[in-house]
Amino acid sequence: MIRSTADTCPQLLSLAVHELRTPTNVVGGYLNMLQREGVQSLSERHRGMVDEAEKACARIVALVGELSEISKLDAGLVTLAREELDVFRLVAEVADGIGDASDRGVLLVPAGDRVGARLRGDAPRLRAAFASICRAVVREQPGPCTVVAERRRDTIDARHHAVIVVADESTAHAALRATPGTFDEKRAGLGLALPLARRIIECHDGRIWSPDTTAAGAMHAAVIVSLPIS
Repeated sequence: MIRSTADTCPQLLSLAVHELRTPTNVVGGYLNMLQREGVQSLSERHRGMVDEAEKACARIVALVGELSEISKLDAGLVTLAREELDVFRLVAEVADGIGDASDRGVLLVPAGDRVGARLRGDAPRLRAAFASICRAVVREQPGPCTVVAERRRDTIDARHHAVIVVADESTAHAALRATPGTFDEKRAGLGLALPLARRIIECHDGRIWSPDTTAAGAMHAAVIVSLPIS
C-alpha cells in the first residue's frame, strides 16, 4: 500500500525532530561545559568562537522545537488551551513588548480598538503567533516608519470577527480594502516562525493573508489576521 504525502509528512517531521534533537543536545552540552569550565584556559578569541557556536546551537534548538510543534499540529496531536481572553488586549501587549527597531527607525505601536474581542483560545500560542507576524512586518520595512497593529471588529459570513492589520501606518487601511492574496510564510528570514503562526491562527478557526501583490505596491509587507469572536 502506497501512503499519501499527507500521511507520511507528519511522520517524517516527527522522525527529523527526534534525529536532530539528540546530537544538538550533545553539542549544546559540550559548549555549555566549555563556557563554564574553560574560561581561564580559553583565549579571548576562542571564548568568542565558543559563544558564537553556542548562539548558533541555541538557534538550531529553537528550530527543532518549532519543527516539533508544526509536526504535532499537522498530525492533530496538540490540544489547544481554551481560556477566556481579549485578543485586542493580547495584540497590544505583543506590540508593546517588541518595541522598535531603533537601528532602522521603525516603530511598532498598537492602534484601533483597545478591547472588545473576546474568545476562548490558547493565549501563549496566540501571543507567539502575533509576535512572529509583527516581527516579520517590522523587518520588511525598507526605511524609517511607524508600523501599526490596527485592531477592529468586523462581520464576516454573519459572524463577528476580530481583524488585526499589521502594516505601515500609511498603508494599513488600504491593505485591509485590497484584494486578499496568499500569505507567504517563507518571508522575513524568520525560519519556521511564520509557518507555525499560520497553523496557530487556523487552529483557532482564523484566517491570515496579505494584500494581493499584483496591486499592493507599498503594501507588500502587510499581514492581516481575522479571528472569530464571541
